[in-house]
Amino acid sequence: MTNLFTRIKNTISADFHDIIDQKEQKNPISLLNQYLRECEQEVEKVRKLVERQYTLKEEFQKEYVQAKDLADKRKHQSEVASTAGEIELFDFAQREYEYYSERTSLLSTAKEEAEKQLQDLERKYEEMKHKLKDMHIKRMELMGRENIARANHRMNKVLQSSTGYSDKSFSRFSEMEGYLDRLEHQVNSSYHRNTIDARIAQLEKETKKEETNSIS
Repeated sequence: MTNLFTRIKNTISADFHDIIDQKEQKNPISLLNQYLRECEQEVEKVRKLVERQYTLKEEFQKEYVQAKDLADKRKHQSEVASTAGEIELFDFAQREYEYYSERTSLLSTAKEEAEKQLQDLERKYEEMKHKLKDMHIKRMELMGRENIARANHRMNKVLQSSTGYSDKSFSRFSEMEGYLDRLEHQVNSSYHRNTIDARIAQLEKETKKEETNSIS
C-alpha cells in the first residue's frame, strides 16, 4: 500500500512539473511575475526579521547599560561599606557587584553577537533587494522583447498576407483611383462647359450691343 501511494504521489508530482514546464513555455512572463511575487514576499519577511533583530540589539544594549550602572553602583557601595567597617553591608554590596558584573559580561557578549547577526542580516537583505531589482529589470527586458515579437508578428501577418487578400486590397485601391479620376473628369468637364457657356453668352451680349449702336 505504501508503494502504491508513493507511485501515485510521484505520478502527480511529475504531471504537475509537466504542467509547469508547459506553462513556462507558453507564458514565461506570467511565470516570472509569479516568481517575483514570491521573492517579494520573502524579501518582506527578511525585512521584518531585520527590524526584529535591530529591536533585539537595542534591548541588549539597554540591559547592558543598566547592568553596568548597577555593577558600578554596587562596587562603590561595597567600598563605602568596607571603609565604614559595615561587614554585612559590604558582603551584600559585594555579592550584588559580582552578580551585576557577570550579567554585564554576558550581556556584552550577547550584544556583540546580536550586532554581528544584524550586520549579516542587513547584508543579506541588501543582496536580496539587489537580486529582486535585477529580476524586475530582467522582466522589463523580457516584456520589451515580447512586445517587439508580437508587433513583428502582427506586421508580418499584414505584410505577408495571402495573395487573395493582397489582390483584393489592390483591387479596391484601383477602384478608388478610377472613381476619383472619373469624378475629376466630371468636375473638369462641368467647369469647361460652364466656361464655354459663359463665354458664348458674353459674345452674344456684346454682338447685340454693337448691332444696337449701329442702328442708332
